Amino acid sequence: MNPSTESVVRDLPEALRDETAAQWEAYRTAVDEAGCRAPGQADFLRHLGRVWTGSNFVAQACIRDPRLVEDLLASGDLLGDYAVGELDAKVRAALRAAADDRDLGHALRRLRRREMVRIAWRDLAGWARVEEVLEDLSALADACVRGALERLYAWQCREQGTPKTAAGDKQGLVVLGMGKLGARELNFSSDIDLIFAYPEAGQTGGRRGRSHEEFFIALAQRLIRALNDVTEEGFVYRVDMRLRPYGESGPLAMSFSGLEDYYQSQGREWERYAMVKARPVAGDPAAVAELEALLLPFVYRRYLDFGAFEQLREMKALIQRELERRGLQQHIKLGPGGIREVEFIAQAFQLVRGGREPALRERGLLEVLKRLAARGLLPEFASQRLGEAYRFLRRVENRLQAYADEQTHQLPEDPNARLRLAFSMGYADWTGFMLALDKHRRFVHGQFEQVFTAPQADADAASNGNAGFESLWSGVLDDTAAHQLLSAAGCDDCEEVLRRLAAFREGSALRALGARGRGRLDRLMPLLLGAISEAPDPTQTFVRVLSVIEAIAGRSAYLALLVEHPVALSQLVRLCAASPWVAEQLARYPLLLDDLLDPRQLYRPPARDELQHQLAVRLGQIDAADLEQQMDALRQFQKTAVLRVAAADVLGATPLMRVSDHLTEIAEVVLGEVLTLCWRELLRRHGAPDHRAAHKATPVGFGIIAYGKLGGIELGYGSDLDLVFLHDGPANGARTGGPKPLDAAVFFVRLGQRIIHVLNTLTSAGVLYEVDMRLRPSGASGLLVTSLDAFAEYQQTEAWTWEHQALVRARPVAGDPALAEAFAAVRRTVLARKRDPVALQREVREMRERMRQELDQRDPLRFDLKQGVGGIADIEFMVQY
Repeated sequence: MNPSTESVVRDLPEALRDETAAQWEAYRTAVDEAGCRAPGQADFLRHLGRVWTGSNFVAQACIRDPRLVEDLLASGDLLGDYAVGELDAKVRAALRAAADDRDLGHALRRLRRREMVRIAWRDLAGWARVEEVLEDLSALADACVRGALERLYAWQCREQGTPKTAAGDKQGLVVLGMGKLGARELNFSSDIDLIFAYPEAGQTGGRRGRSHEEFFIALAQRLIRALNDVTEEGFVYRVDMRLRPYGESGPLAMSFSGLEDYYQSQGREWERYAMVKARPVAGDPAAVAELEALLLPFVYRRYLDFGAFEQLREMKALIQRELERRGLQQHIKLGPGGIREVEFIAQAFQLVRGGREPALRERGLLEVLKRLAARGLLPEFASQRLGEAYRFLRRVENRLQAYADEQTHQLPEDPNARLRLAFSMGYADWTGFMLALDKHRRFVHGQFEQVFTAPQADADAASNGNAGFESLWSGVLDDTAAHQLLSAAGCDDCEEVLRRLAAFREGSALRALGARGRGRLDRLMPLLLGAISEAPDPTQTFVRVLSVIEAIAGRSAYLALLVEHPVALSQLVRLCAASPWVAEQLARYPLLLDDLLDPRQLYRPPARDELQHQLAVRLGQIDAADLEQQMDALRQFQKTAVLRVAAADVLGATPLMRVSDHLTEIAEVVLGEVLTLCWRELLRRHGAPDHRAAHKATPVGFGIIAYGKLGGIELGYGSDLDLVFLHDGPANGARTGGPKPLDAAVFFVRLGQRIIHVLNTLTSAGVLYEVDMRLRPSGASGLLVTSLDAFAEYQQTEAWTWEHQALVRARPVAGDPALAEAFAAVRRTVLARKRDPVALQREVREMRERMRQELDQRDPLRFDLKQGVGGIADIEFMVQY
């Protein structure tokens, strides 16, 4: 054995040395015949031995092209990282001389072989982390697709004319990378899953004009051949198009409108799962942005979609049955504890919450795991361990495939192949490797089971009485048995429960349910009937909870939420038992059900700074120009926050006197954010009304004054907001300095109108707050926004005593701090002026009597808590006097 061969095989296991030594001798012969030099440094040769032992593909590529190693070393490519865009430049340079499709295919295959040798070498030598390897493999595929498409498109436009939009703009093919390519996690010998789309239908120009569909399908076919066809030089990538609309029977390329129609009307759940990782690999940036916006509503629902757990559970069961049928339990990707289970865990949370939390729309799995931990959706230790397991499994996957550049995920049976894999992973023998692998797989499978095990599959359910409730819900129990079951559950009005249950079971809402929705309801109702038996008043609780179920029956994602999360179901029953108002709110706004998942959060009303942070995060995820989404987000935030206060209130977790404080803080936080949003929008359109505001995104010269219960920090659950808008802007005649100038006074009126619109408008998420502006100077006939000077003059010379009474509780809640201080000074002056006690007493009493006559219900059998004699208003008037 010559010295160089000894250096190559010195660190290898004895059983693997002969094969690598033979490869090295074959390489030296090829080097001599080519007239080039073999590397001679002992350190490099030891790395070479490890790499060639792990990859016969690399060894054979070097023997076939003995200059390859010399080129990779001389260029520095083998030892260094590529800069962003460097691979694209290499592909363009490699394809520059190609004159036709055949030349292009040859150039791509030569380049692919060089770069795959580089990537495999860096991986097996331990010079690159697994994340870098996956990124490099994906970047190479991206560059090959883009480079080939660029040349083929140019050639086809010369031959058939250029496709253009209706506006006359040139349009090209948009290529979506799916699966591991989309997530930039491509493995060593992976297929690339692609979908092709183009912006608009139409006709190309020129003598040989064709429809855009024909043009782009022909272009797609040429691109697939360039990448997929096997020649004497091999292939570039196996291209899989089965994820496109209609699968193998669908057209290779579709217009954006065709894609939108398909996904809206026929898109299936597994296609949503696949689209989580979809990433545009090639295409014009404007067209790419349009396509991404089009696909987003299909992939991510605007509500928490807990149906994803059920669907992914079913998909995994199908995979498991197929593996068992084929005897592939040692499949590193699909087997128990394999790569797919890690992916399912992460992607389940993405599908469930991605519509509400854009940060979870990340494609890369390791980053998704971090973000899940940061949001408390996965424990920190679970996120870290899953990440470690995923890295280990992906290294195993790459080492399996790098040996012969073959797509395999099955652990080997041959002793030498086992030793080779163990050695390439850093283990002395197969036993040590399998101990480490099984440790990772056990943890992954355990986490998968925790996330995906169906709660209703508990074998103890029947012994807990749910078997009887299943029979009750299905209607097979006779009256006697049904009464006995409900009586044993504590119901005092069995007839009412049975009547309501039968009406719901036979009603039109259930007949309209699809098979999946009906299946979820059939699993939910026995669980619900069992849960209400624990309530203090099961009959009343059942009636309240059923009103919620009736409201959500047509939206099976909410049924899935309650089925998948017994804690959420128990919280629903508990809250409805305690409060009919909460039950009514949940029935009107089912989005609030999302907040029943974590009782630790549900019963702890957040402090003001936490409220501000939560609202800022929620609004920060929405396009600043999308007012409709902002209004919905504000409403969802407000109703969620109020539900948490109500939950803590009715169950005694918050003292009574703190309830109004919490409700007041919620209103103040919302008002502050609404004012800021409206101010920024008007500033963008019209410019600043005052030199002080020219560069401020927060309001200057404008303030919101709260009266009534908000002003007195006594807000209730159904309280409206008594508001007055004041401004301290420039003198008459001043104008704003933006694109559409306005008189400064008009600017502030517009600001007030916009605030009321955002607060008062009824949307699908309800009303934010009802606003009452009648306490402004001159009441309903007065100006919507009053200058501070005019307000002070009115209070001093024209205001009635009852208006001064109202001023007692008035305080600034949002806007310019300087204006707030000036208002406080006006208020002090007005309230502190000398008054005639007798006249004041008469005026207050007269106003109280007028109010009682107009507002007291005057029902001799019922006492009006607020307006009745001796009620809350009497206490308020005494204090104000």
